[in-house]
Amino acid sequence: MSEHNISGKKVAFLLTDGVEQIELTSPWDAVKGAGGIPTLVSPKTGTLQGFDGMDKGDTFDVDLAVADAKADDYDALVLPGGVVNADFLRVDKDAQAFARAFFEQHKPVASICHGAWLLIDAGVVNGRDLTSYHTLATDLKNAGANWSDEEVVVDQGLVTSRSPEDLEAFNDKLLEEIEEGPHEGQTP
Repeated sequence: MSEHNISGKKVAFLLTDGVEQIELTSPWDAVKGAGGIPTLVSPKTGTLQGFDGMDKGDTFDVDLAVADAKADDYDALVLPGGVVNADFLRVDKDAQAFARAFFEQHKPVASICHGAWLLIDAGVVNGRDLTSYHTLATDLKNAGANWSDEEVVVDQGLVTSRSPEDLEAFNDKLLEEIEEGPHEGQTP
């Protein structure tokens, strides 16, 4: 049982094929363990292929197409990583708009590893403090972010971490930010 209580809070997980599955399953389980209601949102329908590094992992059922999803219906957004997943999402206009809407509504957003690529294309990282997988550092800095190599960085409702090794801290801060609710500083 979690020390956090987000009972009844709805959390969207935005991803597609190629997701680093531990970056989906670990926060998903943390949200459920704290009483939250996770929903898998994706540009595609049916099932998604997860990966464990470069190896195929499990498949996951999509709950809702991102084109039909509305940030209004959720209390927070989680962006798992995985190179292929993140590269597909970053160019999807519906995914960009969905992610940007959470910032416009000042709601918590949590991104781990390569998930921050979508935040660049959604236009929400300029002036923000964050971290990511180290290979995204230049991209994020070029987009105006203040990137640092830390386990977890929290900036006005935006939670970011580097890799699966940071999941414990990432999950804890994700739940804490959902408990706190909207942050006026969480803007695009």
